[in-house]
Amino acid sequence: MHKVLRLGAMLLLLGGLASPWSRAETPLETRLLLGGMVEMLVPTAFHPMPEDILKLKYPMERRPTLVLANDAGSVSLALNHTRNPLPSKELTEAHRAFDRMFRNMYPSAHWFRSEVTSLNGRQFILLELRTPALDTEIRNLMLATSVDERLLLITVNMTKELEGEWLEVANRMIRSVVVKP
Repeated sequence: MHKVLRLGAMLLLLGGLASPWSRAETPLETRLLLGGMVEMLVPTAFHPMPEDILKLKYPMERRPTLVLANDAGSVSLALNHTRNPLPSKELTEAHRAFDRMFRNMYPSAHWFRSEVTSLNGRQFILLELRTPALDTEIRNLMLATSVDERLLLITVNMTKELEGEWLEVANRMIRSVVVKP
């Protein structure tokens, strides 16, 4: 379970500088991700994060499977179907462990949500918190669920300064997630 939690913590390390878009100018499209395993709304201008930015944001070698971002890399979507076991019957227990770990890692974090919820017919852990970073704070919306009895993590991140422009879009993205059987 500790490996599962460390991977979740790594996904929270996304963030950035500035956004060229406003809410009204952020068109979304449905995309199939992770080989068709996940369907969700994604900003049309999001593209795979360049390797040099990935290395900065994820200095460890264990990076998410897929990271999409705006051109500035300041708003991003990370998906990772890990090798870490997560039996679907243990989702509630995993939620308690994730919650406890993030509260311990980020005692000064501002929490918005921490719950097990149903999205489009599937149970997910949903954590939403703002965590400290070097020169700003990062708003993190993180989903976790069990797929093939392994942990699937989906995270949308933005800096505190971009919440006014991006939070509504991020919530639409999260609410749109459908995991294909």
